[in-house]
Amino acid sequence: MNIRLPFFLAALVLAASAIAIDPIEFENPAEEARFQALAKELRCLVCQNESLADSTAGLAQDLRADVIAQMREGRSDTEIKNYMTDRYGDFILYSPPVKPRTWLLWFGPLLMLLFGAGVLALIIRRGSAPKKVSEPNDPIKGDWQ
Repeated sequence: MNIRLPFFLAALVLAASAIAIDPIEFENPAEEARFQALAKELRCLVCQNESLADSTAGLAQDLRADVIAQMREGRSDTEIKNYMTDRYGDFILYSPPVKPRTWLLWFGPLLMLLFGAGVLALIIRRGSAPKKVSEPNDPIKGDWQ
């Protein structure tokens, strides 16, 4: 085994950590807390399972810069969320609003649970019903009756 392999792997790990999230210079702790709360409510469009605050994707870095710029322009959290949803759709929100387009998203799991409970109840009901006892075949008459 090559002696340089561990050093190469260590360099790869360090290079991966070098592309971590760019730090944002906050003016005060209140601005940082507001930004963190807002960024946790927004989804990264590239990663999809990470919040904007946690993602290392390039688009997420751009969106974070956009959010902080809008905050510093004096926009409210609601205005920033509205801007993001107008531009990227409700998918960018971790908690999309309840409206006809998102009913399946909100109520689909409950419908699946109710459907599963109904199927289970039907299976249990059929399994506990008394079984009809059939008469034994008469060897004289045969099976063709």
